[in-house]
Amino acid sequence: MSLIDERQDFSTIADLFLLHGSMQSPAFSDGRLCARLAMHDIDPAVWLAEVCEVLGVEQPRDEPSAERFLAWRRQTLEALSGNELGYEPLLPDELFSLAERARGLKEWIQGFLEVVQDAGEEPRERWSTALREALEDLEGIAAMPADLEESAENENDLFALVEHVRMAAMLLYTEQHPGKPQVEDAESSTRH
Repeated sequence: MSLIDERQDFSTIADLFLLHGSMQSPAFSDGRLCARLAMHDIDPAVWLAEVCEVLGVEQPRDEPSAERFLAWRRQTLEALSGNELGYEPLLPDELFSLAERARGLKEWIQGFLEVVQDAGEEPRERWSTALREALEDLEGIAAMPADLEESAENENDLFALVEHVRMAAMLLYTEQHPGKPQVEDAESSTRH
């Protein structure tokens, strides 16, 4: 299996950031990537340049690194556009503390909202009430404290917040790309 076909996860991308001399979490960049793909797509070359800018380098250090960065973009696009609705934000997993995972979620939301806010008011006028409310919820989640104590209740709450964020991202994508994936309109009501 080539690098391009391997699933890119948080730890793999974080290690790749470290390899390029960056201590940044990839969560912020993943939020930006998701929003850019949901709003209007992002060309692979432009994505690669954006990642290099974040890392403070002119180009990836080698071909496998470039392949992984491009695979990250492709994986995200395929998950957003797939009929399975299987998109998952690139966040720290259970190997990280609850506080680290909560910080990762906040960073992801900040990156996502930065792109959405940069889009201006024009696209927002066409968005459903459900999407506008979901984005407002993200702003609230981003403002919450991230210093969560380890507990089953906090674990469940964080899981629910990640699911809410995931659904907001999918909703943005589906509203910006009608018919992809094939899902019902969020504002249509079903009558029996």
